[in-house]
Amino acid sequence: MGAIANDDFFDSLPVFVEFEGVADARNYQPLPGDWLLAVADIVGSTKAIEAGRYKAVNMAGASVISALLNALGRHNYPFVFGGDGALVAIPASAAARAREALAAVQAWVHADLQLTLRAALVPMSEIKAQGLDVRVARFSASPEVFYAMFTGGGSSWAEAQMKAGKYAIAAGPSESRPDLTGLSCRWNPIQARNGEILSIIAVPGDAGATAPFQRLVAEIVAIAAEQNRGAHPLPEDGPPITFNTSGVETEARATARKGQRFIRKIAILAQIALTVTLDRLGLHWGKFDPKQYKRDVAQNSDFRKFDDGLKMTIDIDSTRLQRIEALLENASKAGIARFGLHRQDSALMTCLVPTAMARNHMHFIDGASGGYAMAAANLKAKLS
Repeated sequence: MGAIANDDFFDSLPVFVEFEGVADARNYQPLPGDWLLAVADIVGSTKAIEAGRYKAVNMAGASVISALLNALGRHNYPFVFGGDGALVAIPASAAARAREALAAVQAWVHADLQLTLRAALVPMSEIKAQGLDVRVARFSASPEVFYAMFTGGGSSWAEAQMKAGKYAIAAGPSESRPDLTGLSCRWNPIQARNGEILSIIAVPGDAGATAPFQRLVAEIVAIAAEQNRGAHPLPEDGPPITFNTSGVETEARATARKGQRFIRKIAILAQIALTVTLDRLGLHWGKFDPKQYKRDVAQNSDFRKFDDGLKMTIDIDSTRLQRIEALLENASKAGIARFGLHRQDSALMTCLVPTAMARNHMHFIDGASGGYAMAAANLKAKLS
């Protein structure tokens, strides 16, 4: 495989459009052997969330994706957002730039969000040496946006190595700044409409990703699919646009240096005010149509994913929630799966919007009171 084809690996993958396809091994292809996994997470994220800093934790996790994709100059590398962290697969040709971006984003998270981000760059050769693999599928959330799904055990191993201090990337100097263009958090929490917002993490049991685990994933997805729009946390027409200022300070810190942040905050507030006005009056601004933008937000969001296990943040009623929980409990007793759940009354959205004029903006969904991080803590507590 030549260099160009290698770098364009994700674009070369076949696309599946029904989420049930995450349980079909035929949709996955192996990551090229010379690629690397950039992995990162927040140290002490559970305590930060318990202190009410869930927005900052989500922003830090999404900043890893933003920093890497901007540094590499393209947005078609496979990645997954994990709430308090992220994973991005990169070709060997991008390794040096990825190291610089990871070092800079760690420094920014510490200086501006007062959180500690750890990061590592793990070669595929090391993963394969463990008898593991990273296989990737391409899911079409909408005609404009594709999300990567990961299986093979390699991404989980890479995360464990990072937490053990291996393959670490040191933080850059305190004044280092990554390019976080497009990173934003302007939306209010999205309230549950069906019952509760449920964050699910379900990973294979001791036997690994066997056929029974794949059937379990398919059954959970099928139950969620019974709910309107697959238990999507966002309404079909998108979330309401309101004059929300709660994320302005964090976005200004992400996209402007000290000394320029006041002007940046004024600009963000002006953009919010203009968007609210256009939406309420049913007007356009050039190519920008707020009604279409909201619909795209709903379509382009990543409320369900697969990263060596099923992760979903869904808006579901009590009956279906109980059925999902019963399935998971039975699978746990049978050794098929391990799982963690976290319930909350709303979802939270963090966004990558290179330009509002294009329709390929991406939106990362998590539970608004801890979501995936708290579900992971629940899973860890069960194991211990």
